[in-house]
Amino acid sequence: MSETEPQPVPTGHQVIAAYVKLLSGEPGVYRMLDSQARVLYVGKARNLKARVSSYARPTGHSGRIARMISETATMMFLTTKTETEALLLEQNLIKQLKPKYNVLLRDDKSFPNILVTRHDFPMIKKHRGAKKEKGDYYGPFASAGAVSRALAQLQRVFLLRNCSDSEFESRTRPCLQYQIKRCSGPCVGKVNAEEYREHVRDAVRYLSGRSTDLQEKLGKEMQAASETLEFEKAAALRDRIKALTQVQSTQGINPRATAEADVIALHMDKGQACVQVVFIRANQNWGNRDFYPRLGSEEIEASEVLEAFIGQFYDGKDPPRLLLLSHPLDAPELMAEALSEKVRHKVEIMMPQRGEKAELVGFAARNAEQSLARKSAETATQAKLLQGLAEAFDLPAPPQRIEVYDNSHIQGAHAVGGMIVAGPDGFLRNQYRKFDIKGDNHTPGDDFGMMKEVLERRFKRLMKEDPNKTEGLWPDLLLIDGGIGQVSAVRAIMDKMGVSDIPMVGVAKGVDRDAGKEEFYRTGKRPFALRHNDPVLYFVQRLRDEAHRFAIGTHRAKRSKAMGITPLDEIAGVGARRKRALLAHFGSAKAVSRAALADLKAVEGISDKIAEAIYDHFHEKG
Repeated sequence: MSETEPQPVPTGHQVIAAYVKLLSGEPGVYRMLDSQARVLYVGKARNLKARVSSYARPTGHSGRIARMISETATMMFLTTKTETEALLLEQNLIKQLKPKYNVLLRDDKSFPNILVTRHDFPMIKKHRGAKKEKGDYYGPFASAGAVSRALAQLQRVFLLRNCSDSEFESRTRPCLQYQIKRCSGPCVGKVNAEEYREHVRDAVRYLSGRSTDLQEKLGKEMQAASETLEFEKAAALRDRIKALTQVQSTQGINPRATAEADVIALHMDKGQACVQVVFIRANQNWGNRDFYPRLGSEEIEASEVLEAFIGQFYDGKDPPRLLLLSHPLDAPELMAEALSEKVRHKVEIMMPQRGEKAELVGFAARNAEQSLARKSAETATQAKLLQGLAEAFDLPAPPQRIEVYDNSHIQGAHAVGGMIVAGPDGFLRNQYRKFDIKGDNHTPGDDFGMMKEVLERRFKRLMKEDPNKTEGLWPDLLLIDGGIGQVSAVRAIMDKMGVSDIPMVGVAKGVDRDAGKEEFYRTGKRPFALRHNDPVLYFVQRLRDEAHRFAIGTHRAKRSKAMGITPLDEIAGVGARRKRALLAHFGSAKAVSRAALADLKAVEGISDKIAEAIYDHFHEKG
């Protein structure tokens, strides 16, 4: 009796037609899946039966939709009360599932804000993430660089502190910020509380878009100071007005009639797209950011790209009251209703044709076109480099994901591992990973042991998150810093984990340790070198240098954080204020550990009970 061969799973419009008979006319979300249950597409519908019926027709589809239909083996459905709910659910599912035929927003980091803290002498600082700290938030800004520039300008104009509360409370003389006229010195009484609060109010006026009123106010104060012969105060106010004028002149676009908006402009060319978002807040340009959504086809319409972008972009962040678009949406009222429902205030969507708002859209559209042109040129160059890498290292195809590893430590202390990722789009910084070396059995400087720990943690997690290697998370080339010894050790680690099919190359400097004389090592093959002027060699050097930079930066951050830790942090009841008092009195944590009980009791702010706890902590250990 012969074995029965498995029959192929039916796919196509006939499969979809069978689902149509089971559907009602309710709004909802549908998912199309292939024969391996991978999600191909997520869509929404006001009427599920009518929408899915359109896929059941055998003809009349674009090439992209026809391919999607031909791969569809099963479908899933979720009904909702309204079409607005369906739109919100659709975008949420797209972000989670990343379907093959949907437009995908690939870079979706949070945006930084400026935070003015709640304090008798508030500080200003950059903030990213959940708004848990008490204070007033202003933003978003397009990038950390935009926030840093704004903070520098605010300090120069309003003389607000940027030091932490603990630094503020422990300082006994002005810091460098005061010396270079970036702070008014509230920590040492150079300005009283009321004067400082007025500076803060001025900064808030500026961040709220009332800079013209502010200049008039400062001008009147300067005039009054001159009339009362307070020339030093008048000169300081003059300097602030001058700095404020300079800030306004360097911001570029500062719309007068648009107080709050996101300007969203799209440019498409040859299956690629760039969306530029310009953040307008408080009648000021707070920066712009480029995004390059994945289209999957040249046939897709601009309206679909923009709708998908807006839905995914605002899935995790609040929209402003106005969106200015370069292209029309198919259902702008529906999108506006969905966004308004999300933030509980009215969101308006416009495609302006004239006036200041049209100029803002034109500015963003020109930038999007130029950015896409640059990106296309970089992508073409990157494709040549990846092809050259494949030829140099005998890879079956140009690598789509390269992972480079490096360790950093000082005689084994504060050891960290770093992983960088590169591919057709260059460095993928949002996929970099750092590893705090946890192994207690490593001898100082045990690079093999550290690399083993990093790789085991990395690939065990990969095997758990993407066991079928379908999510694009697995590398198709590993670059290792080192020669044949390192490569052999890594190969043994990978073989033991059952992931021996990933190509790897060791990069070692030549006998003179000179860049440009690198030698490349692969298991079972002779080492070789590339020509000193080969672009592929430069590319590998950039990859290795980036991994080294990332590992060193991570190590320094860890070391810097650890330097602020003392044995006093282990004692219950000794907080930041008492710790500062002890260090100020004795000079160091070691001196505190050697102090007599009577000396500890003599420190201001240290009670007899706390002094005994400190004394017992150190002497019980000894």
